[in-house]
Amino acid sequence: MHIVFLQTEDTSTQVNKLRWCPYFKMLAKMEENNQWREAGLKRKYPEDRGRMRGEVSGRGGAGERGEDEGRNRGREAGERGEDGEGKRGGAGGRGGGEGGGAKKRLDALSVGYFRRVGERLSEGFTEDEEKVLFVENVLTEVKGQAALVAMDVTGSVTLQRLLPLASPGQVGEVLAELGGESGSDFKTVSCDKCGGHVLESALRQMPRWREKSSSEEKTATTEGDSETEEGDCGILEAQVLSLCHVVMEHCAEFIRHTHGSHVARTLIHLLAGCLGPARTDTARPGVKDRNVTTQLTYFEAPTSFWWELKTLSTSLMDNVNVCVTDAVASTVFQTMLTVCHRNRPKLCKLLTKGIVEYLTSLSSAPGVSPLLVFLKDQASSRLIEIVLQLSHKALLRDLYKNHLQGQLVTLAIHPIANFPIQRLTAASTNYKVFLKVFDELAEGLEAILAAGHMGVIVQLTDSCAEREDKQGEMMQRLLNAFHCAEPASRHTACLPLFLSLLTHEVYYSSEAVEGNTQTERPLSSICYHGSRLVQSLAKFKDRSLLLNSLRSLTPADHLTLGTDQSGSHVLQLLVTSSSDKGRGKILRRLEGQYVQMACSRYGSRVLEAVWNSATVPQRQSIAKELGKIYKNVLVLLKFKLSPKNGAASSYSLVYWLVLISLCWGLGQAYNQILFPKLGPGDPKGCMLWFLP
Repeated sequence: MHIVFLQTEDTSTQVNKLRWCPYFKMLAKMEENNQWREAGLKRKYPEDRGRMRGEVSGRGGAGERGEDEGRNRGREAGERGEDGEGKRGGAGGRGGGEGGGAKKRLDALSVGYFRRVGERLSEGFTEDEEKVLFVENVLTEVKGQAALVAMDVTGSVTLQRLLPLASPGQVGEVLAELGGESGSDFKTVSCDKCGGHVLESALRQMPRWREKSSSEEKTATTEGDSETEEGDCGILEAQVLSLCHVVMEHCAEFIRHTHGSHVARTLIHLLAGCLGPARTDTARPGVKDRNVTTQLTYFEAPTSFWWELKTLSTSLMDNVNVCVTDAVASTVFQTMLTVCHRNRPKLCKLLTKGIVEYLTSLSSAPGVSPLLVFLKDQASSRLIEIVLQLSHKALLRDLYKNHLQGQLVTLAIHPIANFPIQRLTAASTNYKVFLKVFDELAEGLEAILAAGHMGVIVQLTDSCAEREDKQGEMMQRLLNAFHCAEPASRHTACLPLFLSLLTHEVYYSSEAVEGNTQTERPLSSICYHGSRLVQSLAKFKDRSLLLNSLRSLTPADHLTLGTDQSGSHVLQLLVTSSSDKGRGKILRRLEGQYVQMACSRYGSRVLEAVWNSATVPQRQSIAKELGKIYKNVLVLLKFKLSPKNGAASSYSLVYWLVLISLCWGLGQAYNQILFPKLGPGDPKGCMLWFLP
């Protein structure tokens, strides 16, 4: 199969000849039959079914005549309007689809060719010269039909993989053909589900705009033609600018289109001199995290890009009404704000101010700020989140004083508006306006807790961790919300209540009268947001309530906490951040539980962190307990590392490595006693020590 793509066949003419050999022609027919079958049509070449079964007939010419007649009948049926193949848009031939005004499609011969190109790309290249020649030959085949190839599923995937291997000049030539003479074709390709990906892939090669291919370097060295070099380097820049002008001319259509908006967002990144991760790198099905910061790669952009970025931002502001109400267009404006905040802070300040002025200028009910309406809308609230996150001090103060004051609790319990309130709380942490935000939210803390919007409470706690003056009040408010403030004896129950997000009466299933102690109950119902809340409280300066509550738990509860997926983070943070004396008190409660923790996927990580932060006497105590069960280690490894239990092998390996590192670190304490002939810390002594 590789004969079609061998780079030793230097000229594209030989490659074109090979494409028309009988064997390849038969494969192309099979490819076209598959396409017709996927479209719900009959076989284009029914005689190939017999060939595949080995039924060779001596009437090959009749087969060809039948093939031509079938194609002609389909075209005639399409012209007459009959329910034939032509009417269904299944006409064959190069570019196909002439009947019924159907969209042009890449012919089956070319589809098969680009599929084999993809297979060859998967194999990789051993030499750079081979890769350069291969890319050049394939791009020669693309020339003249770049748009058709880009908007075909197979051709699009192949081009996306090929463009990173091409030189900037070659990428610029592909973009020039996709855009046409005036660049107007960029809109059609960008708004296509396959073509948009190709354009994004081509734009992502812009950081290499100063690079030259090996052939270009040789030409420059032998001929010294500097003008040609500059022209090769600038062709990609010129095509990006051409695309930018098309986007500005059709701004509203681009930003509202599902596929065109992604091209616009990639273009904004390039104009700002940065590059975000590819869409394939960020696609994580079922995973959402609003706090994830996109990692950007910066590069030296041409000077012309900075001016185009400002012009494009003006076009977006002209269409701010679309960006506020349309969910797809909103993401484009969010991208603009994010990149400007990092690279053009003054421009970001103007944009945020302009958005707020537009939102607050719209009419609404008397006495009600129009901003409150947009905060409760799913599309506009996401844009407002970014605005609040990137706003400066004066704008935050104005937003709270004129629009949000007295409405924070109502917004915090709203299913959509609570997210912008979280951003407001985080953005105002270092400003005086936070004191007013805190006082207002603290009054409705129990109502927010009842609504289940723990993100607001966790963010408020995180902000208090950075402001020591509000930590005591925040802790007291939480004790009141969980009904464990009075009597004082209930304070020791605060950790289980915070971890489970349940009030004292619900957790202990009793209506205890004042003065009565709670009924003993094993630690349970640990939840993610409860763990996040306790981790935030653990950053407070005064953590005595949490530590006292932790010490009041039974050893079994400590084990439950340390081996729970969410609770293990809490125990690890409380142990590692404590003083040596406080850590010793906690470790004494864990004595006798180290083996079970080491056998747990989550507990083994806690044990490793505890070991790294422990003192030498504390490490000796841990190693002494683990050393008594060395035979269990072998049994554990034999079970955990068996093929049937491969999923559990990760933490059993951690268990083995932890035990080895324990004794290796205590070489002088153990190895010299058990194996005096071996040097201290000798790994052989450590391994022999575990043998039965």
